[in-house]
Amino acid sequence: MARKPKTPPRELPTIPQELVDQFVKGPMTAEAVQDAAMAFKKALIERALGAEIGHHLGYATGTERPPETTNQRNGRSAKTVPRTMAHWCCRSRETATPASSQS
Repeated sequence: MARKPKTPPRELPTIPQELVDQFVKGPMTAEAVQDAAMAFKKALIERALGAEIGHHLGYATGTERPPETTNQRNGRSAKTVPRTMAHWCCRSRETATPASSQS
């Protein structure tokens, strides 16, 4: 049976040295490396979720809802994101609800 060809490795984005310097102040334990990675991943996911809801709603955070839009931002709420080994919480920037459900 023929083997499935390997997919080439993806090219990872480069991380600016200044950003790495903010996370690494000197020698780090394995736990410190894991904590820094989780903090960075949390911030990255929150930013991506904020951009996703902005795209879905059709307007950016902090701007007025266009009159033709039926959905709107309604504040923040805590979310739990499952991981393979543990759960960690992140605060979503906002959640979308239909404007008609607001009182």
